[in-house]
Amino acid sequence: MKFFCINLNIHYTLPDELWHKIEKIYTQMPGWVGVIEDKDYGIVNPVPRWYGSYGTDDDVNKAIEVSVEPSGLQFFGRMSEKEWENWISLFKKKATEVLGYEVGEPEDGYDFVYFNEKLEKISKSSDTK
Repeated sequence: MKFFCINLNIHYTLPDELWHKIEKIYTQMPGWVGVIEDKDYGIVNPVPRWYGSYGTDDDVNKAIEVSVEPSGLQFFGRMSEKEWENWISLFKKKATEVLGYEVGEPEDGYDFVYFNEKLEKISKSSDTK
């Protein structure tokens, strides 16, 4: 098993209506477990999870978790490379269809897209350069 960590160009300022669509994608992805409560440092955070027990000392189980970060939607995974590539490619494809722009890693040149309250695209990160 390998560990993976990537950020996708889904910004934390995404309107709630679009976040609800992303959350629906979560439930459609292979291995969906549900939203668990991560209790690190005495703070309870809801963490969407697929497959097993990522936050434990058990390094045998495959798992995927996601969090919303300033750097984008961040996925952590532990599984075989082929499984990871298939899983994250499927997520990117579904998110691209729902959001109406190509979802990928900012490090690979994919822009963040920003929306106004009417869900109209107002800019992308390369527009501000």
